[in-house]
Formats: sequence, C-alpha cells, structure tokens
Amino acid sequence: MTEIRGFLLFWSILTATVAALSLGPSFAHVLESLPQLTKWSPSLWREATVFNGQFLLFLVIGAPLDLAAIGCPGLLAWMLRDDRPACWFVLAANLLYAASLAAWSVLVKPANDVLATWVPGPIPDNFEAIRLRWETGHMVVAGIKAAGFISLIVGLLSIRHG
Repeated sequence: MTEIRGFLLFWSILTATVAALSLGPSFAHVLESLPQLTKWSPSLWREATVFNGQFLLFLVIGAPLDLAAIGCPGLLAWMLRDDRPACWFVLAANLLYAASLAAWSVLVKPANDVLATWVPGPIPDNFEAIRLRWETGHMVVAGIKAAGFISLIVGLLSIRHG
C-alpha cells in the first residue's frame, strides 16, 4: 500500500508540473497580446511572429507538454477512480486540457496555416483579421487551460489520505 501511495504522490506532482508548464506558454501569449494588438505595427508583429522564429520553442517544447497535460491527468483520474471527488475534478482537468487543444486546432491553427503562406514584402490585406484570430485564439486556449489547472489543483487537494 505504501508503494501505491508513493507512486500516487509522484504522479500527482508530475501531473501538476506538466499542467503548469503547459499553461505557462499559453498565459505568456495572453500577457503579450495587449501590446501586440494595440502598440505593435503590423510589420513588427509579422516579423516577430512569422519570420524570426519567436514561437518555435512553443511548438517544439509546448506541443509535447500539451499532449502530456492531457495524458497525465487522464492516468491520474484512473488511479483515483475509487476516490470519487478527487477523480471527478482530475477527470475534468483532463477534459479541459483536451478541450484547450481542440480550441487551438479550431481557432489558432487556421491562422497559423495562413501565417505560413506569408512572405516578406507588403502587409497582406487580411493581416488584421489573422492577427486578431491568432491572438484571441491563444487567449481562449489559455482560459480553458487555466480552468483545467484549477480543477486539477482542487482534485489534488481532495485526495483522501489514509
């Protein structure tokens, strides 16, 4: 029984860490969005966002973290299946992190697909619409992840000890 409780503690800490690390880049997008939407010129936004690899690590490190932030709470919920309140909150976190990836696919990925076609030169006619979709899409994703993280923490704090 001690081995199971030790593994549960390990998996709980790992899950919280992965979930926090997944939320971090999404929250960073929110923090950056106000100046990017109101102060940055279109050429600065395009240069930083599209042409100079500003967000490459968000893909290389963030994407695997996002997948782990779905899988880890899923396994943790299964481990907590006999501890109903904790299980339900952790399962809700799992579903919210999955919903954040779905929201990214629906809101941000289409903008990324357009951004991938942009080349140096004149600012594209659809610039404002694409920038707004990209920025607000990231805000929605961050909000869903924040709700998932809160649910995870409530679930972890609800685990019965003993």
